[in-house]
Amino acid sequence: MDTTVRKIDIPDPNVVFPNGYSTSCYIKNVVTAPNISIGDYTYYDDPVDPTGFERNNVLFNYPEFGDRLIIGKFCSIASGVRFIMGPANHRISSVTTYPFQVFGGIWSEKAPPHLSQLPFKGDTVVGNDVWIGRESVILPGVHIGDGAIIAACSVVTKDVPPYGVVGGDPARLMKKRFSDELIGLLLEWRWWDEPPEQLAEDIPLLCDPDLASVRAALEKRLGADEDR
Repeated sequence: MDTTVRKIDIPDPNVVFPNGYSTSCYIKNVVTAPNISIGDYTYYDDPVDPTGFERNNVLFNYPEFGDRLIIGKFCSIASGVRFIMGPANHRISSVTTYPFQVFGGIWSEKAPPHLSQLPFKGDTVVGNDVWIGRESVILPGVHIGDGAIIAACSVVTKDVPPYGVVGGDPARLMKKRFSDELIGLLLEWRWWDEPPEQLAEDIPLLCDPDLASVRAALEKRLGADEDR
């Protein structure tokens, strides 16, 4: 009897280019800013400069301002997507929005410190398994839930619910991807946190278009987990 154990070839999340096309980049491996956190297997696709994500696609990022960009695992970020960080804002609490302080001279002496005057929107957070379409813009402080889809060329100004589909300028909720029951099961399952070997076994279920079958399988699995 052959007792040889076949080694499972699991893609490595710690490489920069995961395939031979060299247009998709696992961006956690090229980002250096201390206020940007990106999960395993999240990729940015760009035929020109995929490794330049931090430089070209995260705009006005000054870590000393205090906001963060947090992106989960297994996200698909298309070419031209931009994240606007908080320092892109202007002071809106006074008569003028003009940033006198940043231009030096007597202006910088007379005007208050620039960053301290800006409205603070908080962290920008993208969940797991989120697909963001080409040329979309994500504004400061937005939270995008797990499994959401952002249509191409959208401007996201408000939070997006898990497994919601949004689009437009400003982006609005067009529909939920699945029923509330299936969404609840998926959020409980959190497949993106599975060990690599188990995830490999679950890929057929993740890719199954028969949603009734998927729901039944998850109800059985999660119910069994609760019984243990």
